[in-house]
Formats: sequence, C-alpha cells, structure tokens
Amino acid sequence: MLETNALQDYTEVLSFRLWQSPDQLRALLTRKEIDLTAAPVNLPALMFNLGEKVKLLNISVWGILWLVSSDPDVKGFDDLKGKELLVPFQRDLPSVLLDTLLAARNTGQETVKLRPVRDAQDAITLMLSGKGQHALLVEPMAAMLLWRNRQQGERELFRVQSLEEAWRETFPNKAELPQAGLMANSNVAQDTELLKAVDKAYAESARWCKSNTLACAEMVNRHIPHLPVPAVEEAIRVTRLESLSANQIRPQLENLYGLLGKRFPKAVGNKMPAVEFYGP
Repeated sequence: MLETNALQDYTEVLSFRLWQSPDQLRALLTRKEIDLTAAPVNLPALMFNLGEKVKLLNISVWGILWLVSSDPDVKGFDDLKGKELLVPFQRDLPSVLLDTLLAARNTGQETVKLRPVRDAQDAITLMLSGKGQHALLVEPMAAMLLWRNRQQGERELFRVQSLEEAWRETFPNKAELPQAGLMANSNVAQDTELLKAVDKAYAESARWCKSNTLACAEMVNRHIPHLPVPAVEEAIRVTRLESLSANQIRPQLENLYGLLGKRFPKAVGNKMPAVEFYGP
C-alpha cells in the first residue's frame, strides 16, 4: 500500500512504522501516534471494551504460529507431553491460544513444560545451540530459525505443525482461527469512506503478496532489513494470508472471543465487543 501509494486520495503522507510489542502498540494507539495498524485480534477488542472507539477492519492472518522441533518423532502438539517447549511470549495472544489449546487437548502446563524466554531471538539462539529442542514461534521467526539452521546448523530442525491445524482438530465447531488483522484508531474510526478504501487496498495488496511471494519478500526486506528474503518468502508461502472484512466474518471472531473470554476474560476486555466494533 505504501509503495503503490494506495491511499493517495486520502492523505498526502503515508508512512510505515514498525512496532516491537503489543504493549508498545497500545501506547502508540493511545497517544494517537498511528492511525491504522496490524494487530493481534484480541488487542482492538480489549481497547474497544475499555472505552476506546477503535474498529477492527479485517482479518488477514489465519495461521502464523508454528511448532518447530529437533525431534523427528514429534509430529504434533500431543507429542510434547513431558517435554520442554520454548515460549517467547507471555501475556500476548499466542500464549493465550497455546494455553487454550493445551488445556482442551489435556496436555496442559502440568505435562508440557513451558519455558518462557525473553523473545523470539532468544528462542532461536537456544534452538540453534542445541539448548532447546522444541519452540513455538510466530512467522516469520519460525522460517528465520529454519533458514539460519540450514546455513549453520549441525542438526536437522523440523517444521512440525501449525497451531491452526491443531486448533481445527481440537475445536471442529470453531475451526477458523482469525489471529491478526488491520485496525483503525479512534481518531479515524468514524471516517467510513477512508476505512472502506483502506480495507479494499489492503485486500488487494494481500492478494498480490500471496501471488508474488519473492517480490513481496524483497519489499519486506527493503523496509525491515533484518528479515532475510528467503525466510520471509517461506513465511508467506506457509501462512494463510486472506484478507476478509471484519463485519463479513463477525461470527468467526465472536466464536474466538467467546472461547478466549471463558479462560482469559481480560484478554478481550471481559465482554463481547458491540456490533459497531466490526468495520469498516
């Protein structure tokens, strides 16, 4: 959208800014330093239910979490019983999804040894050094680990199973797992014309990216140089990247919010978002 000047009819300056954590993102949104952002699906619901009139525009990422292992006998999450799993996120959506999944599969924290690490880079370092055997990573960090291991690793690592696949097996009646999408900050959330234009441009850009993985990976590398092109291209190929408007998939979102709300009500602000939350 930035490089094609997709919003030229609505702004003279369209800029890209990289945030590092959901806590930082929430601070940027509260200070109105950004207007539109990609976000984990629970964050806009949490902010809306805390009184911020934000909107969720779309969901574009439906599977981004991967189990990576050095053990060829590990074929899925059920094979982690009694083993240690590196988890480079605490309190964020991935940890909530993981806990919900493990509890439902009866392989909860008492049988899977969750080892918190500071961030994905720490998990990658431990896996590459052999000090970690299994890790749950968000793309493109899973692809980054596998790429770096091919460059320098002495043991084979395996992309075992996506959390999305395990989720479908565990919750067949709530099989869709919307994980991340685009949200509008409260200062632009009432501009319906703008939000529709953003939603349309984002969907077009996502389709282009999925159909042109190498060109998209090269573009990502230009804006985020520490992500190597081969790793980004692999991440795009294995990720279900399909942008759908939030109001179009409201039932799937409410299924997820309802499920998360039973175990982690604070993650979504203790209630279901009102209908006006779903935009554009």
